[in-house]
Formats: sequence, C-alpha cells, structure tokens
Amino acid sequence: MRKKFLLILYLFIFIIFQISSFSLCDDINDEAIIDVDADIISSSNIENKSKLPDINSRAYVIIDRNTNLAILGKNENTKRKMASTTKVMTATVIIENCDLNETIEVSKKAAGTGGSRLGLKTGDKITIRDLLYGLMLKSGNDAAVALAEHCGGSVQGFSELMNKKAAELNLDNTNFETPHGLDSDNHYTTAYELAILSNYALNNKTFKQIVGTKNYTVTINGYPKSISNTNELLGNLEGVYGIKTGFTNGANRCLVSACKRDNMDIICVVLGADTKKHRTQDSVKLISYFFNNFTPINIEELIINKFDEWKNENLNNFVINKGTSQTVQLKFEKVDKPIIPIRRDLIDSINISINCKNNFEAPVLKDTLIGNINITIAENSILTYNIYTAQTISRKSSFSYLLELLKKYNLILENCLF
Repeated sequence: MRKKFLLILYLFIFIIFQISSFSLCDDINDEAIIDVDADIISSSNIENKSKLPDINSRAYVIIDRNTNLAILGKNENTKRKMASTTKVMTATVIIENCDLNETIEVSKKAAGTGGSRLGLKTGDKITIRDLLYGLMLKSGNDAAVALAEHCGGSVQGFSELMNKKAAELNLDNTNFETPHGLDSDNHYTTAYELAILSNYALNNKTFKQIVGTKNYTVTINGYPKSISNTNELLGNLEGVYGIKTGFTNGANRCLVSACKRDNMDIICVVLGADTKKHRTQDSVKLISYFFNNFTPINIEELIINKFDEWKNENLNNFVINKGTSQTVQLKFEKVDKPIIPIRRDLIDSINISINCKNNFEAPVLKDTLIGNINITIAENSILTYNIYTAQTISRKSSFSYLLELLKKYNLILENCLF
C-alpha cells in the first residue's frame, strides 16, 4: 500500500513539474512541424474576398516591404510578448557581428536551456552558421543561448547588443532581455515594430536564405542531423518565403510571414493567437485579403502630374517683394515611397492637395521650405512631401533701383521723341 502511495505521489509531483516547466518555456510540440490543413489554405478562395476577415489574433499588421507602411492592422502599436519571433533579432545581430564559419563549443548553460531545442549537449562543437539554422528552423533555445554567449559574452551582454540594434532601427516600443524570447515582463515588442525589424532582417541575403529553407542538415561534432522549418506556411501558401514562428504561454501563438506575389511584397505579423490553427488561419486570411483587394499605385507619377499642373496655374501669382526676380522655381522632396499598395475600391478617393505660400520678402534663399504636398486616401492622410525653392532670389540693391529708374527715364524719353 505504501509503495502504491509513493508511486502515486511521485507521479503527481512529476505532472506538476511538467506543467510548471510548460508555463515557462516554448511548447516543444507547438514548435514542431505541423501539417497544414488544406481547408485552411483554401480559405484564400473565400467567397467574399472584399470583406475584412474575422481574426482571432489579439494583434496583427501587414506592412508593404517597399515602404514600411502599415496597410492593415489591429492593436499593431500595442506592446506584447513576442516569444520565439525574438530570434529574428538574435539572428540579425549574429549575422552582422560574427564569422559564420567559426566553430564554437556549447556551454552547460546553453545545453540546459529548456523549451524548443536543437538538441545540443555540453561540449558539442558546431559552426555559428549551423547554429543559426538550428535557431531559425528548429527554433532552438539552446542554439540561441550558445550564440548569445559567443557574441555578447553572456545572455545579458547579448541583450544589450539586441537593444542597441533596436535603437538604431528606431524601435521605440521594443525591448529585449533574452535571445530566445521565453516569457519575461520586460521583453516585448509591437506587431508593427516586429514587422519593421523583419523587413530589415530580410534585406540581408544570408538571413533571407536561412528563413526560406524548408529542410537543412546541421553538423554537430562531425555528425549530420536533419532539421525542418517550423513555419507551417513555407512551401504551402503561394509566395511565402519566411520567416518565424513563436509560442509561450504569455505570448500565445505568433507568426511572422513574408509573402511576395508579382510586384507586391509584404510582411504579415500575427501575435497572440489562441491556437496553432488560429495563427495559421489568421495569417492565410490576412495575406489572401491583401492580395485579393490591393493593387500597386504609382503615387510618384500622380504627384508629379499634379505638381506640374498646379505650377502652370499658380506660379504667375507669386510675389517677391523687393526681389531681383519674380520668377520662382520650385521643387519637392524625393518621393521615398513611389509605389504604394492601395485598396482597389479606394483608388478613386486618392486626393493630392498642394498648400504653398506665394508672397515673400526678398531675399529668398534656395531650399527654403514654402509648402507641402499632402496625399490622402478616403480623407485619411497617408503621405506628406515638402516643397522648397529651387534657386535664390536676391534682394534689390540701391544700384538696382537706380538702374530701374534709368530704364524708366529712357523709356519715357523715347516715347516723347517718337
């Protein structure tokens, strides 16, 4: 009887320990490869393609990769835990600061890191490049710590490098405490800033190649080990070429996806989905909604045409008091977002308004800010570009006034004589 009681007690303690461990770590099963239900993918062919779909995730955003503009969003600027999507920054810092061909030895601390794992043991030897594949495909927390210790000296030291990079990218609502993303109160980002970070990371060819890889073989202590990507959309949804999954109890299910079709390229971030199925469905729905309803519009061309038309109608009305010239040359700042995806049913609501001062006191220096061009869609302002003078107009001198007086006198004299 006593043995049976002890057995039940040990079993109870074991279950409690497992539940406790689960609450602190990435769910290993959640980061495992899952089969994507064909019904989920076929949701891209929903009947009402123009209706914004119902989304389970607590926050989401789609940004246009060419402009960083948020095209769709919900709670996209709200701070949230990010789970293993943290590893987008981890990989970025490593790629920019380390020799990927270098072989390192795995520490006891790295080998003992829980949650989703590459399966490293103390003393294992592996290249930084293979650790990166283990980090981004297998979502290895052990690989994350091994990389952090090598690059930053410690997890804390590496976190400082991560936050320094976040500051460089103006990610004001993002803070890192670990390289793996296990729940921590001071470890957070927003859907929008995670999308901006992901866009930056994908500009690196090495990063893009890693996150776009479905299967890979790492070498540990000279022995091969095959791993597969945890990103359920990669290879299953048209155009998806990355980038990272994530899950903790605090963050719920997260997924960052990059998708390109024809000449439109986007990043979709969903944070805080209740289940794996929900994060997959939400991502598919949002990506499908975007490509079904948006089209690229050449905003730069529209601005140029409108500005030329406006100049023809208004430049003769400019007055330069005491200026040596009344001819004003204008320019507007470089259009950094020349092509923007716009919802098809809103194209006719695009409006370009020009507001410009037209009365000046000389001198007027070159590059003087005198107005702006404002672009709105459905009465919502999306872009503003400044208008500047393209040349200097000097103030008349006393000699200039004397010359003008002499010219007038000569004109009067000629009229009298003839």
